[in-house]
Amino acid sequence: LVYLSENLNSNLIAHPNIFDKKIDFDGLEYVVGGPDIVEMMSQLEPLAPFDEKILNFLGALSSRLMAVGRQYPDVATFGFWCRKAFLLKEKSRYDDLDCRLGRGIVFHSTPSNVPVNFAYSLAAGLLAGNANIVRLPGKDFQQVGIICREIALLLNGEYATLKPYICLVKYASKQEIHDFFSLLCNTRVVWGGDQTVANFRRSPLQPRANEITFADRYSFLVVNANRYLDAKDKDKLTQDFYNDTFLSDQNACTSPCIVVWLGSNKEAAQKVFWDKIEAKVSKEYKLAEVQAVGKLDAFYQVAAVTDIQLVSGGSNFIYRMKLSDLSFDIERFKYNSGFFFEYNAEKLEDILPLCRNKCQTMTYFGLERETVSDFFASFHPKGIDRVVPMGKSMDFSLVWDGYDLIREMSRKINIL
Repeated sequence: LVYLSENLNSNLIAHPNIFDKKIDFDGLEYVVGGPDIVEMMSQLEPLAPFDEKILNFLGALSSRLMAVGRQYPDVATFGFWCRKAFLLKEKSRYDDLDCRLGRGIVFHSTPSNVPVNFAYSLAAGLLAGNANIVRLPGKDFQQVGIICREIALLLNGEYATLKPYICLVKYASKQEIHDFFSLLCNTRVVWGGDQTVANFRRSPLQPRANEITFADRYSFLVVNANRYLDAKDKDKLTQDFYNDTFLSDQNACTSPCIVVWLGSNKEAAQKVFWDKIEAKVSKEYKLAEVQAVGKLDAFYQVAAVTDIQLVSGGSNFIYRMKLSDLSFDIERFKYNSGFFFEYNAEKLEDILPLCRNKCQTMTYFGLERETVSDFFASFHPKGIDRVVPMGKSMDFSLVWDGYDLIREMSRKINIL
């Protein structure tokens, strides 16, 4: 049991009651940083977005992760993403950075089932100019340990001046700790789904704090069957689809749960496509018994409410369920571990029933970019915040779920 120090209290007078009592921090583990770092954060000056010190730090982290994390594709991908040269390109997209500063402290709660998500969220908070408290996944992922170790080594070496800007913690969901970090921060970032967002909204924020939430979403893939049959690099396309889906066990919101087919040779394309996917999955993917039972149970739940056809494959690795229409509650019935709905469309606008508010990412193969742009210009769908080629659904961007993270986590100074 500890008391919040006076200098933190002075910054939080709008919500004093929670700090008038002892706070039980039992179960809170500091992986990088400590209580002293949390205390220092309220005294820090915010940085400008894309501060040179932050760019150099992330560039150094990139080099280390590219060297030590190659056995984990998601670690290597994050390392490649935070190269200084790439981040400078991202910086060039903004035209108002000279009048922006970080908001102060960002508290991130990251999802338990996507190991490297925390690193992207942390990087975005740093790039926006903030000190960051990041709640790590509760599961003991090797990838999390690798990234945290490399961050700690950098902060204990050449980048010691950035120690006050990074604190990485682990704790089971606990209201008192949620409350503490929520009242401390100027921006709260919550990843993890509708229930997680609801739980955090029980914890008040400072009056001027803002919140960025990443709730439950679903995604889909559109494939032009004729273009697929004509493609000469089908093995690469198989790998692209595998990366979008099986690498995250379809747990990421970005992972397609529906494949929509366009074109005149759908049946032929589907056979080639799924045969290749099944061959790859049977060699590289481990399906636990509980996952197989879960998929069967999920199928029965769907079959009870809508007209659906289960397409048998050569194994239990992939469930394909052909839909007769797209109007049913897809977000309620989507599942993971190789569980796919499938729909034959005549034209692109047939996907409109999918484009509800909870629809996040549309991946595609065999469509022209202009065709996709014309679709949005003509039909103004309520959903879809990202459109990316197949194989790119997991690629992180500083614009995510419709939020520009740099602008959301910084403030603009209006000088007349």
